[in-house]
Amino acid sequence: MLTENNYVLPKQKEACGIFGVYDNGDNLDVARLTYFGLYALQHRGQESAGIAVNDKGTILYHKEMGLVPEVFDDVILDHLKGKIAIGHVRYSTTGASVSENAQPMVAKYRVGQIALAHNGNLVNAAQLREEMENSGAIFQSTNDTEIIANLISRNRILCGNLKDTLIKVMATIRGSYALLLLTPKHLVAMRDPNGIRPLCIGKIKSSYVIASESCALDAVGAEFIRDILPGEILFIGEEGLESVMPEEKQPSKLCIFEFVYFARPDSIIDGASVHEARVEAGRILAREHPVDADLVIGAPDGGLNAALGY
Repeated sequence: MLTENNYVLPKQKEACGIFGVYDNGDNLDVARLTYFGLYALQHRGQESAGIAVNDKGTILYHKEMGLVPEVFDDVILDHLKGKIAIGHVRYSTTGASVSENAQPMVAKYRVGQIALAHNGNLVNAAQLREEMENSGAIFQSTNDTEIIANLISRNRILCGNLKDTLIKVMATIRGSYALLLLTPKHLVAMRDPNGIRPLCIGKIKSSYVIASESCALDAVGAEFIRDILPGEILFIGEEGLESVMPEEKQPSKLCIFEFVYFARPDSIIDGASVHEARVEAGRILAREHPVDADLVIGAPDGGLNAALGY
């Protein structure tokens, strides 16, 4: 693996799936909706799964190694009652595939509890972790999500409010991240300034749903509203939606592997159909590298659409 300044660069060719629900008075079963949303995103990560809910200011959660149906059953889902929920399916990138790295990550700090679900990689994670450890920080995991949690805790004391805290955090971390944050009052979505990882928002009645891919919105019957913009911080609470753009809008640099392999073909990402993109990629490949053959085979399943185009 390549190194730079003695830090190991995290792998950039795997993905996780994140899903969140904010019940705006519709009496939704947020845990079960998150379960079905994660099931629809299972292709993005099959090592661990977890759900955290806000129950009147207290965060309840359950997470384990395994597939979504293996980790959750009716007894567990019945226990996860609340108004806001976030969920995560993991394919390990930074940090080993062990239970302590399963997400959402739940932490207690000076002003209460938070839970985080993260898809992506921070390229300055090793540097930030070393700086924090040198100043006395203790880490319970080896993933970069805990680094973000530490930054939120430290900056919340300095900044005084969550909005300024997250703006400061966004200015500190570098790399790819689609992030969901669960607080006692808000569901917060963040997307890195380059929009490397996908994230979108939908609506069920008057409630809101956030997902890595639009296919998860379809799975829970949510209406697609729009993609979260690169560099956007979106707050969802009793007061409605509040969008914050700390930096000047940057052109999207969505990871091309979303269209090659990560995403489900029935998803729409940043306005483009994954299925149509793969079919067109197959057509281009056929024009550039034609062969005299009787049969075209897509392997693995992610290559079927491109094979069709070829």
